Amino acid sequence: MKFKKIKKIFLIILALIILPNSKVFADSKLFISKLTSEASKVLASNESKEQKMEKLINLAEKNVDIDGIGRYTLGKYRKTLNEDQIKEYENLFRKYFLKSFSSRLSEYTDPKINVISEEVINSKYTIVFSVLEADEKRPEIKIDWRVYTVNPEKPLVRDLIIEGLSLARTQREEFNSIIQNGEGDIKVLFLNLRNFISG
Repeated sequence: MKFKKIKKIFLIILALIILPNSKVFADSKLFISKLTSEASKVLASNESKEQKMEKLINLAEKNVDIDGIGRYTLGKYRKTLNEDQIKEYENLFRKYFLKSFSSRLSEYTDPKINVISEEVINSKYTIVFSVLEADEKRPEIKIDWRVYTVNPEKPLVRDLIIEGLSLARTQREEFNSIIQNGEGDIKVLFLNLRNFISG
């Protein structure tokens, strides 16, 4: 009897652990499906490029962890900044990211992304696997979405891995190169970001 009682308690605890993960599983895949569907509708519309960019920016602000990506891309140099510099960087990176994201994506007219499967890495991250269908201009492209799931009610995109290449890591390497070429001066990166934003 005692063993049965312990077993019952164990199964209840196990269920409590598994059920949230199952929710994350379902939500992450559904989250990316909805996000890509919304983006495709915007890009397939007859609106101007400027109108499309504005809507894509709104989508990104709601669904992408821009601050998290910004912290990652700054890497070791973040520890060298004071509070004012951190605020300045976060402001510059947000503007840089949104302009870069929306301007690149707005060039697509009607992308079709098929969400295939997902894999829960841990309680913080789920990878959602998808494919951008081929058309007359480009071959099929594999896109993996790194979804931040600390809050299951509000998953956020933390990275895109396109054909095995992490965009966040690539951005980090680029920023690192800019700072190193500027003799380690973070202001050189800030200047580059400002130039891109205003250009």
